[in-house]
Amino acid sequence: MIEAQLDWSLALAILVGFGVLWVAFGWYLGRDNRSIDDYALAGRNVGFAFATATAMATWITSNTTLVAPQLAYQFGIWGMIGYSMAALGLILFAPMAQRIKSLMPHGFTSGDFIRTRYGKSAWAMFMIISVFYAMGWLVSLGMAGGILLSSLSDLSYHTGMSAILIICVLYTLLGGLKAVIATDFVQSILILTGVVIIAWVCIDTVGIGEIHQQVSDFQPELLNVAFPAAIMFLFNNIFFGIGEIFHSNVWWSRAFAFKTGVGKRAFLLGGLLWLPIPIVTGFVALAALSLGIIPPSADMVGPLVAAKLLGSIGAIFVFVVVFSALASSMDSLLAATSDLITQDGYKRLINPRADSDTLLKASKRIVIGLGVLTWLLCLPKVATLGALLNFTGAFVASAIWPIVFGLYHPGLTGRFATAAMALGTITGLVLYFVIGFYVAAISACLMSLAVCLLGLWLAPGKFDWQTFKEPDNVPE
Repeated sequence: MIEAQLDWSLALAILVGFGVLWVAFGWYLGRDNRSIDDYALAGRNVGFAFATATAMATWITSNTTLVAPQLAYQFGIWGMIGYSMAALGLILFAPMAQRIKSLMPHGFTSGDFIRTRYGKSAWAMFMIISVFYAMGWLVSLGMAGGILLSSLSDLSYHTGMSAILIICVLYTLLGGLKAVIATDFVQSILILTGVVIIAWVCIDTVGIGEIHQQVSDFQPELLNVAFPAAIMFLFNNIFFGIGEIFHSNVWWSRAFAFKTGVGKRAFLLGGLLWLPIPIVTGFVALAALSLGIIPPSADMVGPLVAAKLLGSIGAIFVFVVVFSALASSMDSLLAATSDLITQDGYKRLINPRADSDTLLKASKRIVIGLGVLTWLLCLPKVATLGALLNFTGAFVASAIWPIVFGLYHPGLTGRFATAAMALGTITGLVLYFVIGFYVAAISACLMSLAVCLLGLWLAPGKFDWQTFKEPDNVPE
């Protein structure tokens, strides 16, 4: 058994303190929200500093703080380097954000783009992918909150999971995207400071030489640059990360919310700032052997090592840093998914004549509904975070090429875009179970690319970009 670093009463006090602080901040920032534009897109007026901070902080999630150490613990050097390659998603999205803002200056969601560009069939397929991925990510974040608390304190998994969901739902509900972006700015500072301090203490206390020696003696395969599964994971994760960002309304909503000219610079800088963080958090996990830590679950290794290095006071610090990382992603996902369901589900399918006030009320109800559904799905901890996240890789990677060709090439038609997403997803899922999680995203991406190229060769279309200037003119 791992000895808890925090007493339950202290851990609970931190939770309550965080909850009151963030909820009050959300209420304060949301006082001036008068329309769905204010609530969902922060008035489309987000500047460069806040834009960069929210791009980086949102991408620092359970993946970076819990799964990156887990994969370094399992795959060694390729685990942490492979995860750092997810920065390519932010970097490559930078010019796309500028293109999105230019094509759709009054757009709301990624679903708007797919529906206008490809028609209803592709839109339906895309919505299935988007909602499935969003729920998978929300569940992984809720699970991560429970894992964090049970790793560092005497509180249970279910207490931690429930707490982070309640806190994030409340301040997102009260403040909308303004609250999300403002809290991301504060959280990004906490995260960067924490990661640097933890890494420095690890090197100073244990030493790089000692870590290398222990890993060489007991787990030499972690240092093997020819470790086959790890190499496959490296390439798979590149396409997984790109797919996550390219398709997700979390990032499209930011492209719409940022001021004109800000998106490209903000995403580029956010990606460059994010790139070293998985390497640092992964490196810390390799000290587990030297510290005599055998985690009960691989996704607990990160916070356990950090708490061991820093002691009881350090455990508080680790708690704050990782909790900030989880909250900065969960709030963004709640806001963006609510926006997607409100605009592409409620408005398109149920109430096409809904005004701004009606949409605002619907969006808030959906935030609450997403929180309740996530809580129910998190109750049984049925998988590790890594396994859960990588299962969604087949879905998101299949959307990469329809998005790219949709933005830059007028020739891809809706029929082939739909087939690319469907066949890519099926291929990735089959190989996920037949071979392993580390091939799901790359196989889905390659199949999707093949279908898109086939479509451009056999039946090229000629899409008129001016269609985006007329939101109601949607091709069938």
